[in-house]
Formats: sequence, structure tokens, C-alpha cells
Amino acid sequence: MQEELQIACRNFDSSGWIEERVREEVAALERYYPRIIGCRVVLELAHRHHQWGSRYRVRIEIELPGEDIVVNHEPDLHASLKDIDVERLTRESEVEPERKHLVVAIDDAFETARRRLQDFARRQRGDTKTHQARPTGKVVRLDLAGEFGFIEAADGHEVYFHRNSVLGDEFDRLEVGNEVTFSEEAGEKGPQASTVRRIRKHHYAPA
Repeated sequence: MQEELQIACRNFDSSGWIEERVREEVAALERYYPRIIGCRVVLELAHRHHQWGSRYRVRIEIELPGEDIVVNHEPDLHASLKDIDVERLTRESEVEPERKHLVVAIDDAFETARRRLQDFARRQRGDTKTHQARPTGKVVRLDLAGEFGFIEAADGHEVYFHRNSVLGDEFDRLEVGNEVTFSEEAGEKGPQASTVRRIRKHHYAPA
């Protein structure tokens, strides 16, 4: 990857085996598609349940040439725990139940990411449109409550976006006038952006 892998844990402490597991999954994606630009993985403890144990959310953001893939895996209280390859972690008798929940969530999320990456690779091989640059625009309005905003596209039309569509958890850093790239799709109330990436401007000090 051109950019360093980012791994974040929310509402629980990270550990070495978690980072190793995620890095293995990302490396597998890179073996399939070596042109990944960057990847950010967020693991979040969503809730605890006395019967089902801990449940985790997993968000994977993959930056590709001309497109971004975003996977959001949500916990399912009623889903039975899948069989997993415990030898990749340690012996079966030593695997904690809560670790199993997190491993299953990671595996499910990356399985979805692999399918999405396969679809992207097929389209890239067969459709020259995927080589076109992503549309750019500028932020023209932001919700005072910090939940959504609007982008003015190059042709002047406005595109709605929600804070969850902003990659890298950077919604709170957005300001009116910021330039962004985005992927547009049809929403219930008009055009909306499924992914939004803030364009960072690089400033160089004079020699």
C-alpha cells in the first residue's frame, strides 16, 4: 500500500493479536489486488449482552484507484457463533469466548470486503469508466448538529452527505469551502454521496 495501514479500537483496549489478525486480512486483500492505496479499519465494541456476550462493529475503508470501498459490519444478537480456525490464534481450549466474537466480526467484514474488491477488479478490467477520476466538489453547507452537509459538484448541483459517509472519521474537521472527492448515488430525496474524502492540501515551506 502507498499509505500506512490504520487500525483503531473503540470502547475496548487493543492487543497484539488483534493488530496481527487485521494485518493478515489486509495482506490477503493486497495479494489479490496489489494496487490498494490505503486502508483504515475501525473495531468498535457495540454492546454486551448477558446471553450472547460481546458484539462488535467493524468498519473497513479501502482507498482504490478511482473508487473507495466502505464495509460496515453490524453485530447480530441472534446469529449463532460461526466455526472459526482457532489454530490461527492459539489452541482451542485457550480461546476466550469474547475473542471468538471479535474474530467472527473481523472475518465477516473482510469476507464482504473481498467480494466488493473482486467486483471492483472485474469492473476495472471490463469497464474503462472505472479509470476516470472521482468527481470533486466543495462543501457548501454543514448541519449545526454535526450530522450531515451538502457538496456543490463541479456542474453546480448539490449533493447531500451524512457524517458516516466521510472517510477517516473526518466529518468534524470539515469546513465550508473544503474541497472533497465523492461518489454520488441516487437517494430517496435526491442525489447523495456514499463516500466523501477530504482533499488535503500540502504546504511546502520555502527553501
